[in-house]
Amino acid sequence: MNDDILYEKLGHVRLITINRPAKMNSLNFAAHEALVDFWQEFNSDNDARVAVITGTGDKAFCCGADLKTYTMAFARTAAPEFNRRYTNGPGLGGITRNIKVFKPIIAAINGYAISGGLEIALACDIRICSTHSKFGLQDVRWGFHPCDGALIRLKEVIGLGHAMEMILSGDRFDSAFAYRTGLVNRIVAQDQLLPESIAYAQQLASRAPIAQQFAKEVIYRAHGLAMDEALRLESQSFRNLADTEDLAEGNLSFHEKREAQFKGK
Repeated sequence: MNDDILYEKLGHVRLITINRPAKMNSLNFAAHEALVDFWQEFNSDNDARVAVITGTGDKAFCCGADLKTYTMAFARTAAPEFNRRYTNGPGLGGITRNIKVFKPIIAAINGYAISGGLEIALACDIRICSTHSKFGLQDVRWGFHPCDGALIRLKEVIGLGHAMEMILSGDRFDSAFAYRTGLVNRIVAQDQLLPESIAYAQQLASRAPIAQQFAKEVIYRAHGLAMDEALRLESQSFRNLADTEDLAEGNLSFHEKREAQFKGK
């Protein structure tokens, strides 16, 4: 059991906590592997509908890879082995590359989200941060560039100009910048961050899970497709919901004027 990553079941919600506060919740190889395992468990568990990922304490969500372990490993890894382990393997924290999770994921950002930590947050669907959170991609300060999704995802979230500002400068940015640019969906007080994030996750978990997963999959798979092809993908996905029990329950609950009780079937 790796205590660097905590995994808690809260009804249909799963709370994943990076538990390395002495290292600003940065990830060494063991913590990274544990996160990969938990994402795969979340993905395959039919009872798990929504995940919240956060960090222990009030200083950091995640400050990326523990450079004392990762940088030396990268420097000593030949290109073919690097491609096998990293390019074609799970990205930092599991969800940044090569693990497809179509269930909703919320990042509860409790402080610094730096470099790989910000990339983990970018791989989530919704980001909620505390007022004192700081964001940055500091890689160019140390001679490399982001490699776990920021070069691809950040411009889609905040636009090309703001993305270039963050990536090329290596500077840190505050929560006001993050909210203004759309990097985060909400800013809340630190003591309310986790309660509000979990409450919102539970609200999402009460919605139709298959419909959520199909919708998320279409959104991501449609990226880069021609408009006509993307619209056909959306329509096909809609039709695939027609035979689900959840759709029948949604219809019935609407007519009976009550909350739907979805089973994910």
